[in-house]
Amino acid sequence: MLAPTDPRDEQLAQLITELAEQQRKTGRANIEAVARQHPDCAEELRQLWAIAQFADVAKPNTPITPSMTLSLSSTPSLLPPIGSARAIPAGITALPRQFGDFDLLSELGRGGMGVVYKARQLSLNRLVAVKMVREAHLATEADRARFRAEAESAARLQHPNIVSMYEVGTIDEQAYICMEYVEGQTLGQRIAANGPLEPRESAALLMQIARAVHDAHEHGILHRDLKPSNVLLSREKNQHPESIGVPYAPSWSQYSPKVTDFGLAKQIDRAESLTRTGAVVGTPSYMAPEQALGRKDVSAAVDVYSLGAILYELLTGRPPFQASHPIDTLLMVLEQDPIPPRDLNPSVDRDLEMICLKCLQKPQELRYASAAALAKDLEAYLAGEPLSIQPGSLVSFMSRLLRETHHAGVLENWGLLWMWHSAVIFVLCVITQWMEWERVSSHGYYLAVWGAGLLTWGGIFWRLRRRGGPVLFVERQIAHAWAGGTIASIGLFIIEVVQGLPSLTLSPVLAVIAGMVFMFKAGTLSGQFYVWVLAYFATAVAMAMFPSFGHIIFGCVSAMSFFIPGLKYYRQRKRGLAISNAEFVM
Repeated sequence: MLAPTDPRDEQLAQLITELAEQQRKTGRANIEAVARQHPDCAEELRQLWAIAQFADVAKPNTPITPSMTLSLSSTPSLLPPIGSARAIPAGITALPRQFGDFDLLSELGRGGMGVVYKARQLSLNRLVAVKMVREAHLATEADRARFRAEAESAARLQHPNIVSMYEVGTIDEQAYICMEYVEGQTLGQRIAANGPLEPRESAALLMQIARAVHDAHEHGILHRDLKPSNVLLSREKNQHPESIGVPYAPSWSQYSPKVTDFGLAKQIDRAESLTRTGAVVGTPSYMAPEQALGRKDVSAAVDVYSLGAILYELLTGRPPFQASHPIDTLLMVLEQDPIPPRDLNPSVDRDLEMICLKCLQKPQELRYASAAALAKDLEAYLAGEPLSIQPGSLVSFMSRLLRETHHAGVLENWGLLWMWHSAVIFVLCVITQWMEWERVSSHGYYLAVWGAGLLTWGGIFWRLRRRGGPVLFVERQIAHAWAGGTIASIGLFIIEVVQGLPSLTLSPVLAVIAGMVFMFKAGTLSGQFYVWVLAYFATAVAMAMFPSFGHIIFGCVSAMSFFIPGLKYYRQRKRGLAISNAEFVM
């Protein structure tokens, strides 16, 4: 059911575990010391530790906990999670071997959460798959209760395309899950052996998987690690091919796909629509951007994204994002758009490509609202009926233009500072307008007000930001753009002196400079800043038309452009901290 794990993976997993424990106890992990002790895997160890830290950096003020796990490979060979204490299970060595009511016959594979065995359940005389779970995940009674609640919820799922879970229990303090044994290969193995599937077969297959995933969502279960290697192809043909829902049912698609690994999925909190606690799980090539960032607002949209990634691989023979190292794959997931499937496989229909790319949209709101909606469009495609989505609509274009990028989260560090900044800018503009009304004509006075005011506040602003935690690279980029705008604004007074122009003649250019800085912010952080770009450019015209009130106009627009988003992200940060503190207490 899962591919065997290389012993090197186990060694790396143990080292990552030790580093995580060291960081939990002392607040700092000495990665270089460990790398020197293990030169044969030093480079890979650094990369994997970087990924573990990557998930944590994306969630400021959230401590690393033993439950934060990340699948680090696009193959079925997964590393154990951060915080696991040892390989599993310690007491099981030679096979076959009895384990409670089970005869463990052979090892089927290892995954990020444990080992899966082919076994015979003695009391019922049936073949089953038994999955052992690391004891480190059950270190406390709270952890034990949480795992059992989630696994038992998954066990209640009854769907022909989901691997059935029979029971969850503990034998000699070793947790296990007993599930349906499916004899056959995984979808990943099928693709690796035969390459891309025919487009209509791909659609028919994914439609069944999407319906199964939707059924899990209806029962409050998120999978969060959907990928071809977690879809088993039963060797028993589908006894009800009409369940596909369309007349088209090719011979290969009659083999029943079964989604597995629901036993360690996350239960949705229906009251809050959030994953309250638990792991950052998934495989980078199939992981939704918000999942890769460890966002708290993970929802069914992450599984819709992963379904799109599976469809992409069915159509092209490769996942949408794939790099030589996991950290590079994560960055591609966050920053790049996938190559259109038709560019890799011209036989793919445009409608099917649209369905696939809609699933892979980075903003959650641009994906299908549910796995059921995805299945419905796949059914419409197979039946030759119109889809629910239309290409190139103005609404779709505007949604993409105005969406936040994955960097927008850093604005939570700036929210309160931006609100203070709005007050500083407004005061400077009011002083400048008052000086103009008082007929102050000396360039030196205006230069002193703006130069001293902006440079002094800029130093205070940056010092306060650094006290709030590590400054990320993208924040330095934004700071450089802001500094450039500040220098350009002060330079206008110098140009007026050099050109012999009256004071404040070039004031409308201030709004143009501000608009250009916000243009950079819109492309880097959030498309919503394009609204302020237009506002600034309109302000430049208004300042030229009404010079007697130009600086008041500029001050009002500037203050709002910082205060409104600042308040939004300040509140967002407060909510995030409240959730993190509540989870930490739990």
